[in-house]
Amino acid sequence: MNLRNFSQLAICSLLLLFAAVPVMAQQNGRKRQKTNDLVIPDVQPSDVICFALYTVHDKTLKLTAQLYPLASDASKTARLEIQKDGKWVEVAQAAVIEQGWTAPFRVENWDDTHPYNYRVLHGTEASYGGIIRKNPVDKEEIVVAGFTGNSINVSHGGDISRQDLIDNVNHVDADVLFFSGDQVYDHNRHYAAWLKFGRDFGDIIKDRPTLCLPDDHDVGQPNLWGESGKISTLSGAADGGYSQPGVYVQEVERAQTSHFPDPVDPQKIGQGIGVYFTNLNWGNIDFAILEDRKFKTGPAGRVPKQGPRPDHIRNPDYDPASVDVDGAILLGQRQLDFIDSWAQDWKSAKMKVALSQTIFCGGAHIHGTANGRLHADMDSNGWPQTGRNNALRSLRKAFAFHYAGDQHLATIFHHGVDEHRDAIWSFCVPSIANLYLRWWDPLEPGENREPGSPEYTGDLLDGFDNKVTNYAAANPEKMPAGDLLNTRAAGFGFVRLNTRTRQITMECWPRNVDVTDPSAKQYPGWPRTISQFDNYNPPSWGQLGELTFDVDSPVVQLIDSKSGEILYTVRTVGKSFVPGAPKGKTFIVKVGTDSPDTVVLKDAKVGGAAQSVQLN
Repeated sequence: MNLRNFSQLAICSLLLLFAAVPVMAQQNGRKRQKTNDLVIPDVQPSDVICFALYTVHDKTLKLTAQLYPLASDASKTARLEIQKDGKWVEVAQAAVIEQGWTAPFRVENWDDTHPYNYRVLHGTEASYGGIIRKNPVDKEEIVVAGFTGNSINVSHGGDISRQDLIDNVNHVDADVLFFSGDQVYDHNRHYAAWLKFGRDFGDIIKDRPTLCLPDDHDVGQPNLWGESGKISTLSGAADGGYSQPGVYVQEVERAQTSHFPDPVDPQKIGQGIGVYFTNLNWGNIDFAILEDRKFKTGPAGRVPKQGPRPDHIRNPDYDPASVDVDGAILLGQRQLDFIDSWAQDWKSAKMKVALSQTIFCGGAHIHGTANGRLHADMDSNGWPQTGRNNALRSLRKAFAFHYAGDQHLATIFHHGVDEHRDAIWSFCVPSIANLYLRWWDPLEPGENREPGSPEYTGDLLDGFDNKVTNYAAANPEKMPAGDLLNTRAAGFGFVRLNTRTRQITMECWPRNVDVTDPSAKQYPGWPRTISQFDNYNPPSWGQLGELTFDVDSPVVQLIDSKSGEILYTVRTVGKSFVPGAPKGKTFIVKVGTDSPDTVVLKDAKVGGAAQSVQLN
């Protein structure tokens, strides 16, 4: 297909919706769309499909094929086929959405007990294929590969290869791919950069469920406080809202998230922008997919300014309580309601994992250069503090592990709300190409550190006085040199979720290593293994009497007898469980095979007697 065949309508669509302003560059006598160093190839009809992303959830397959721009006279319908009993069978058709050139497929009543070869077809020549995997419910260990910050250029260098990432995902045979944000850094030309993302990672994306969470750079701005879709009017968008037009944001989210399971609360926000927060159950792991920034309040004009930027606090003597202003939102009530419901639903789930753009604290002290100390950053999920604590209180009710990115700096934190270590653990993966550097470097050593651990670990307060316990930080060198990727602490992560033991192992790898090589080393502090039950085990709690069951691994729920509040719901391991609980209160304990529908104790308290539970 020669781009000279584009209709005026198609060209105008690209100009308007992607703000692409493409330059038509002559190359070998043919025209190619070019945007900075990103070129939309002059593809032939047999190559118009760039890549495809998919998920399978609750017997529904959703797959989005990403196409190159089509000629005006080309078909605007794509077809999806699977190989069944040795024959190719069409299972769906999809209209190509010209505003972004995506073809979203949906197939209900999907048989997820078998793998299927698939292919997306267009016209009479184009074909792109991969494998729809079977639901790995028979596997003890589910591996989730994590990436963030897919910057195209590293300082002084051009584009860098992603082949080491592709090879390592294949070596490990990861079950799920998780891109936590900033898949695209071109603020005005998402489409061309998104195509390049697909060309870079398509070989692994096509064969496994993939989740991409659009973050600030994906929607064309340096930071994002979405504030339910308002229009931002400040440079840097610190007043809240979106800098790009709503149609641009809609196209970005359609490209990156339309293959997600259906949103649990699909009501749109301002400018017609949709939502995608939902859950994905795969391999008996129930993933909550959250939107950190979509509802979050912008700080400009709402909080006392403590530096040259409204979102950066440079004054170390400021009062953290002064910025936790009334009405400031983090996740928003709609997402908190979703988490509370999700935390109680353990059907086909053995473990719970929350996926989001970034972690619930200020995860770095130094930004940009080694002398760039920043006391607190409101672009982090450490602010607003009330919203941060509300999110953690909801997530710990499910003993949810948190997997995220965005900070450019790999860290492991155990979060606290009322006391240190009374909430969930988080793993923030390092950037793929770490152009903008950050360091975790507290001015005082952490308390209660593990023997031999660095002084930056242990019980600490972040810049907003949030309680955090650090266990690892992959700080870059203070003066990066030589191999830029290695000195900049670039890398990626794997999380291994063992559904039999309920252990969670975090791995953090540098770039350009072979993870199967016994001599390859992870960043200091990794790997680290925790228990699922460490995600809600406050140091001040005691234990109720042991429960023994006549069924394997039922669901247990703990309820405060006086207030009626559900403290937690969790699927146990085996035929016994010792519930943790606050001291000095009484509790109702409910148990069931898939949902806690049987009251077994009405006035349970710490130190109480053991109880045998009959469910059959």
